[in-house]
Amino acid sequence: MLSILRAKVPEVARAVGPLVAVVCVLQFMFVGASAVLFVQFLAGSLLAAVGMVLLFVGIDLGVLPMGRFIGAALPKSGSLWLVVGVAFALGFATTLAEPDVLVLAGQVNAASEGAIGRQTLMYVIATGVGLFAAVALFRVVRGFSMAALLAVIYVSMILLSLAAPADLVPLAYDAGSVTTGVLTAPVVLALALGLSSVLAGRSAIEDGFGLLGLASAGPIVAVLLLGLLTS
Repeated sequence: MLSILRAKVPEVARAVGPLVAVVCVLQFMFVGASAVLFVQFLAGSLLAAVGMVLLFVGIDLGVLPMGRFIGAALPKSGSLWLVVGVAFALGFATTLAEPDVLVLAGQVNAASEGAIGRQTLMYVIATGVGLFAAVALFRVVRGFSMAALLAVIYVSMILLSLAAPADLVPLAYDAGSVTTGVLTAPVVLALALGLSSVLAGRSAIEDGFGLLGLASAGPIVAVLLLGLLTS
């Protein structure tokens, strides 16, 4: 664990450092915010950095190994529906815990003055990720073309974008972008890589990647469909 911790601290420092440096330059040269606000920013940045280190260590230490183990163990049941159901459940659950999704849902709720509920948006996004994660693992088991699947889904997204209410289209694509974050992406990838590793004659590169493209398309389709149903 200590070796993982030592590796993650410099990574987080390189990620957070430029942000802090830019804000400091703006503070002293252009903005001139109050000392209290600036100190709050520095303290918040430090807490965020510590949280990121702990989060990344936790993912490497527990989430990724467990995801691979679950993916490798599922085929032993002999049930395709169990594989699909577990993929949906994990995609749904991790999306609800995804920090980016929580931030987006909160901001949308505030900007719309409650017209788009925080919980409603979170569950719609999570359902989209869960369904498309299930489709992704179904494809891994059956082995059909990822290119054909992505083509069908992205054409559907374009058609839905043209038909859905215009004010929900930007939100739908933002919802797609926030789902491939620090929790959902590792879980989906680890699950698929574990599954493909025990299927005879399969390639981890071909089967394990491209899934995030599917996962990010799920919330887009879900939010666009919600717009069509409620318009």
